[in-house]
Amino acid sequence: METIVQKIRGDALPFSEQEEETLRLAGDIIRRGGLVAFPTETVYGLGGDALNPASSRKIYAAKGRPSDNPLIVHIADREALAQIVRNIPDSAVRLAEAFWPGPLTMILEKADIVPYETTGGLDTVAVRMPSHPAAREFIRRAGGYVAAPSANLSGKPSPTVAKYVVQDMDGRIEMILDGGNVEIGLESTIIDLISYPPMVLRPGYVTVQMLRDVLGDVQEDCTIMRDDSGQAPKAPGMKYRHYAPRGELTIVDGAQEDVVKYINSRLDRFRQQHKKTGVIATGASVQKYRADSCKSVGDRNNEDTVARELYRVLREFDDENVEIIYAESFDTDGIGQAIMNRLLKAAGHRVVYI
Repeated sequence: METIVQKIRGDALPFSEQEEETLRLAGDIIRRGGLVAFPTETVYGLGGDALNPASSRKIYAAKGRPSDNPLIVHIADREALAQIVRNIPDSAVRLAEAFWPGPLTMILEKADIVPYETTGGLDTVAVRMPSHPAAREFIRRAGGYVAAPSANLSGKPSPTVAKYVVQDMDGRIEMILDGGNVEIGLESTIIDLISYPPMVLRPGYVTVQMLRDVLGDVQEDCTIMRDDSGQAPKAPGMKYRHYAPRGELTIVDGAQEDVVKYINSRLDRFRQQHKKTGVIATGASVQKYRADSCKSVGDRNNEDTVARELYRVLREFDDENVEIIYAESFDTDGIGQAIMNRLLKAAGHRVVYI
């Protein structure tokens, strides 16, 4: 299969005539049962017709994704929600008013129109409305309901630039919309509104405290910051190793001076074994390490930057064939919880406490 790659802007409207034609073609591909990768404000998504069972099966096949891992249905307008859920609780209305369009996914009871192939066999459906203008217009052109996990091979770091979508999906899907760098860099927050009280299943840019400010009592799933359970996943990212580079990643948590000393001692040992090493650090500490490849994710006090850079750094280690990777730990307040959630899953929960 030949994969078409077309550039599209996400932050400058109206679209040009060429962009309008690109979006029309992308929408037609989805309507015909094909797959299109597209930019959102979080990460790139791999889209198919959410109401077509065959399209969802194609998504799982293209990613190499377990079929019990639910897909998120992306919509472009709030009115579309009523067609794919059995009822819209007041909590969903309040959250939509506060955070849609944006990086929040809500789990609700699915309507019969949504196939089990899209929901991973569950009677619930995960829904979000992205804020990225090109993504929303693409969804409208595609029929209004696009199922889309991240546009990477299953288990690898999610793509935040189109070149990594091409790396993973070239020849597997019909089209890639290249919208440049994404804004946020981590997947959406997922909240289960079937549970009472509502429960966060995956942390993201919309923090638990932000959700509590709207709904009051909101709980967090116990597996957010620890190893996965053996239960079937209720939402994407809850089960299986995710976001992982090819190299072995270990997180080191402790006082900065002790972390640097420990990591450098390990780097020296792996260098003697002729292993290529890498370190994920912040701008303030990156020069202190003796790895073959030391990468900064920005200012520790600017979590937005860390979130935006994390997947890029993990992907670059793959490009460089880094075999052993150490990462500094980060605070778990606010979006820092989402950063650590992704790091822990990328490391297979391999953490050294100093």
